[in-house]
Amino acid sequence: MKNPGLIKNAIVLSIAVLSQAAGNTILSKGMKDFVAASSAKDDAGLPWMAWQLIGSPSVCLGTLFLTVFFVLFSAALSWEDLSFVVPITSMGYVVSLVFAHHFLQETVSTTRWLGTVVISLGVLLVARSGTRNTREPPAQTSEELSRVNS
Repeated sequence: MKNPGLIKNAIVLSIAVLSQAAGNTILSKGMKDFVAASSAKDDAGLPWMAWQLIGSPSVCLGTLFLTVFFVLFSAALSWEDLSFVVPITSMGYVVSLVFAHHFLQETVSTTRWLGTVVISLGVLLVARSGTRNTREPPAQTSEELSRVNS
């Protein structure tokens, strides 16, 4: 394999982007359903609302997907530069817009579609720039060097 790090980055960041978009979409649906169902119970207060949200399958599933995104995002930051990871994961905004249009039947204006094209072009430029990981391996002590040389 030529560059296993590149494949690892592509897999982890792709799953992260899809998890982010799925989480945003499912959470949005769950919250909208919650508001529609609870409009008659406005005076029930915050504890009732929190309890209902915790029990909502859509809210829990959306939160789970967003947790997966956060874990993968954090992992990617541990081995790649922030200036590489953040622009790549911004592709999640594009996928979220497509999911919102397709799954939630949201109307998306031409301006928003054009904005997604601009974001996509930016992600393409960042991805083509390659990784610029500037971390160097820790320096070896003289004792470690003498063990290696003997």
